[in-house]
Amino acid sequence: MAGRRRWSTEAILDTAAELLRTSDAESFSVRKLAAALGTDSSSLYRHFRNKTELLRAVADRILAAAMDGYLPEGDWKQRITATALRLREAFGQHPQLAVIWGRYASGGTGSRLVMEEVLQALRSSGLPEEEIPLRYHRIVVLLAALIASEAGIRTLTPAEYEQGVEQFRVAVLGADPDQFPALGHFAREIRPLGADRQAAFEEILAAHLTGIETAIP
Repeated sequence: MAGRRRWSTEAILDTAAELLRTSDAESFSVRKLAAALGTDSSSLYRHFRNKTELLRAVADRILAAAMDGYLPEGDWKQRITATALRLREAFGQHPQLAVIWGRYASGGTGSRLVMEEVLQALRSSGLPEEEIPLRYHRIVVLLAALIASEAGIRTLTPAEYEQGVEQFRVAVLGADPDQFPALGHFAREIRPLGADRQAAFEEILAAHLTGIETAIP
């Protein structure tokens, strides 16, 4: 009888990423991944100790892909913005993995590439050395939150999104102006959460970087 096929780590991660395109972290399981590969769970545990480690590795591949071919250009703010937009685009193609990254983080090569570039950019900004670790942490928390939030919207089906927009219209335009005077005043200008996501992403990040700039001697 022929032995079971031995899958490489890369092949396992490719298949896991494909499964996660249509499922979330809760419904994803090592057993389902093993079935898709035509093997048993025990063979996968030779590569990854548990499901969380596997999910972190899949998310790290997205980080590595985002940084592939990246060359630093411009000043420190332009470098951080370019890195952020690369992450946003990469996870935009894998929204389920964006949520996983925001939840579990990652510690592989992709993560190191992002960390190195953001830290190098901050070092070139003129910030005092002792402030850089904290500033780095705040930037990454902001990016993870923005990217994961946007990914949550991307995972909605068109019908679910339209239903949400309709509920938003009812909540805003149907609000009693006596009880909610400010909402009534701005109702026709308020936009749904899913509108202008890229513009909001860039503006929030720019405002944060401007705040850092004020701390540079």
